[in-house]
Amino acid sequence: MEQILIVEDDIALNKGLCKALKADNRQVISCPDMKSARKQLLCGTVSLVLLDINLPDGSGLDFLREIKNTSIQLPVVLLTSNDTDLDIVEGLEQGADDYITKPFSLSVLRARVNTQLRKAHPNITHTSIKIDHFTFDFSSMQFHVGDKCVELSKTEQKLLRLLVENRGIVMQRSELVDRVWTDGAAYVDENALSVTIKRLRDKLNASDYIKTIYGIGYSWVNHDE
Repeated sequence: MEQILIVEDDIALNKGLCKALKADNRQVISCPDMKSARKQLLCGTVSLVLLDINLPDGSGLDFLREIKNTSIQLPVVLLTSNDTDLDIVEGLEQGADDYITKPFSLSVLRARVNTQLRKAHPNITHTSIKIDHFTFDFSSMQFHVGDKCVELSKTEQKLLRLLVENRGIVMQRSELVDRVWTDGAAYVDENALSVTIKRLRDKLNASDYIKTIYGIGYSWVNHDE
C-alpha cells in the first residue's frame, strides 16, 4: 500500500490535501511539523513526502536535505509560495523531485503526486476495484455488474474512475468536466456531463450509487451509507 506523508502546519490546507490525495491502496498521514514527521519516517513505510517549506519548528529545506541524506530514493514534493523562487531553486538542487506553488489546483497536485509515485514504483500494479456487486478493472478496461460484463466508452471510464476513486467525496461539476474532457477543447457544455452521468447510471444500474448533489456535483455513495 502506498503511504503519503503530508508535512503542512496549516490545518485547513492539511485536511484539504488529505482529502484530495485519498485513494484506494493508499494511506495518507499528516503531520504539522518536522518533529512528528521524523517519527513517522522512522517507520520506514513512506512512499512520498509532500513538504511545506515554511514549518513552525524549522525550514522545510533543511528537512528535505535530512530526508535525502538518509533516503535519497524517497520522492519529495515541495509546497512553496509564489515569491520563493530562490527556495525552489535550492530545493531542486537539494534533491526535491518536484514543487507546487501556492495557491494551486488540487487536480494538478494529484497529477504531480501520482507521477512521482509512478516514477518511484513503476512495477506496482493496482488491483481491480470491487464495490458490492461491482468489479471495475481500469487497466484491462473490464467492468462487471455481478457476472455481466458492461462496455463503457473512454469518457464513461474516466468519469467512473474519478467517482469510485473518490467515493464518499462530492466531486464538483466543474472539476469533473476539467478532468474528464482533457482533449484541449476550449469549452465543454456541462450538459455533456449530465448526459454521461445518466448513461453511466443506466449501463451500471447504479442510480443508488451515483448520487446528484444538487447545485454542486456528483458523488459515488456506497449503498449502505
